[in-house]
Amino acid sequence: MYDLLIKNGSILDGTGSPAYVADVAAVGSEIVAIGRLDGEAASTVDASGLTVCPGFIDLHTHSDMSFLLDNTAQSKVRQGVTLELAGNCGSSFCAPLIGDAREALEARVSQYTDNFEITWSDFGSYLDALEAAQPSLNIAVQVGHGTVRSCVVGLDSRAPDGEELDRMKALVADSLDAGAMGISTGLFYAPGNYARLDEVIALAAVASERGKLYSTHMRDEGSHSVGLFVAINEAIEIGRRTGIRLEISHVKCMGPSVWGRASAVLDLFELTRDEGIDIAGDQYPYTAGSTSLTGALFPRWALDGGRAATLDVMADSALRPRLLADIEDIYKHNRDPAGVVIARFTPDDHFEGMNMLQIAEELRCEASEAALRLYEQGDGQVIIHMMQEPDVEVIAGSPLVSVGSDGSALSTSGILAVGQPHPRSYGTNPRFLARYVREKGVVSLPEAIRKMTMLPASRLGLTRRGRVAPGMAADLVVFDPGTVADTATFEAPHSYAIGIPHVAVNGTLVIEDGEFTGATPGQVVRDFAG
Repeated sequence: MYDLLIKNGSILDGTGSPAYVADVAAVGSEIVAIGRLDGEAASTVDASGLTVCPGFIDLHTHSDMSFLLDNTAQSKVRQGVTLELAGNCGSSFCAPLIGDAREALEARVSQYTDNFEITWSDFGSYLDALEAAQPSLNIAVQVGHGTVRSCVVGLDSRAPDGEELDRMKALVADSLDAGAMGISTGLFYAPGNYARLDEVIALAAVASERGKLYSTHMRDEGSHSVGLFVAINEAIEIGRRTGIRLEISHVKCMGPSVWGRASAVLDLFELTRDEGIDIAGDQYPYTAGSTSLTGALFPRWALDGGRAATLDVMADSALRPRLLADIEDIYKHNRDPAGVVIARFTPDDHFEGMNMLQIAEELRCEASEAALRLYEQGDGQVIIHMMQEPDVEVIAGSPLVSVGSDGSALSTSGILAVGQPHPRSYGTNPRFLARYVREKGVVSLPEAIRKMTMLPASRLGLTRRGRVAPGMAADLVVFDPGTVADTATFEAPHSYAIGIPHVAVNGTLVIEDGEFTGATPGQVVRDFAG
């Protein structure tokens, strides 16, 4: 008697090997048999004409808070994702919570609800709260360097003193020992941008000692060609000095000065691996990214000290012209104002879906001034059209690059169905299968599945996920290679994927015949056997 039996499917086991037809059976949360299987099951799926593969592992998400607000958060599981890694880009904004870090989370929560109590402060208690929420899929979390820095140093542009660095190392160690699966940096953002290399190496070494991952939103992804490659080499030096597994977040060539350099980036990855440094990356398959308004447009010197200090800069008649000039320079070299679109702006949601040129016209001012006028009301999220398709295709073809969304688990209804978010939160994996496998043939279907399953599992060091094999966790996706596709667009992003009729998480069907079953069998992954 099985708990779940999937019959007659074409199995892609996650290794990149060719498909074979067989049945897959699970008891409890574990795959127990593969072959031509007889016997009864509590749940049976006929996968004739469909492909069966491991659940997709999204190495790059920002779902730290999603399942605390809505434990079903279906946008990811409906596209076949059964495990997310949150806490990316240096921001594990839910933990640890001391000083400025707690204030930042309180401000973030207030954008969704006034009826939410933050009952934890340390990383372990946060993971306990996440587990108690009973998420619909599995979730792992990294500890963010920027969050740790906020806890100890605050938002100031300065190096920590010796005692502060020791406190930061202790917070990282405590978080990792409580179940954080790695440490992330956001060296592009404040306050991570204020860190020098030796600070990052000291903290990454704490994770390396525990065999955990280091992932980084690099200091520069394309303000100019030199900047991109200097940033990659900074990340490589951290890997070289600590021996840690190095994950380059959302590999891209961002902006005109680095368009066409994707092959050079990947060549550097290969040279680094030849040196013995374990480098890889992840990518979302779109030519637009998304971040905060300040992250996209404000120079980092103007963010020194946090929001109150930035507002003081804006009010200073001597500094405001410098800030405006720097924003104009950012527009000129990297971000055409017509390509910067407001995704979420809680002070005035009528701006959502408008680009900065349109907002400037409405406000009767320059686009740089429009950015300041928005920030006077509050920060927001933006979508930035900043890459070229040929570079995306080159990176998509790399065997070293996993498929990762850089999005969050959302829903088409309820508390998470807000704003005009990047469609990657709903469509990353189906888009990759439809566009880069079926339509363009950039990679084969077995290789695409490997890039979504075994490759990301290996980056996290997971031993029980990422493959279809006896003894592995029964995270399974049943999809139609001929019809799987994303339906979310930039204009209408809250739309679920199609062509994925069945998804099992830990042996329980969460999606059955294309519908959400209401089951929430997800677990918090805290160790390599998780």
